[in-house]
Amino acid sequence: MSAAGAGASAQAEPSLAPYEAICAHAELELELAGRGDIDALRTLGARWEELVANTPEKPPPAAAELLEHARLIGERTRVELARIREAVLAELDTNARARRTADGYAGQVRAHPRIDRSA
Repeated sequence: MSAAGAGASAQAEPSLAPYEAICAHAELELELAGRGDIDALRTLGARWEELVANTPEKPPPAAAELLEHARLIGERTRVELARIREAVLAELDTNARARRTADGYAGQVRAHPRIDRSA
């Protein structure tokens, strides 16, 4: 194939760069979720929307593998976030139990008046 033919063939094939960027972004989200860095993860939401907006409505067949990879990474991220959520809920439950216990002990301590009433 001539150089001109190769160039025309490359131009006829859609670029996979947007799909590669989606995969890289999904991997970053998974990494942040794995570290529990929710604040950093929240800042990526707008970037995700931007990446998706830069793709055609119907992806080229060549992007199928990249999209499946991004989907699987997204599922792993969802599982990590569910794990974090459960850990936070467990911590909140522990804190609530500790507060109830402390409140119970506080009720047993008699308050001493600050002013001597006999004065």
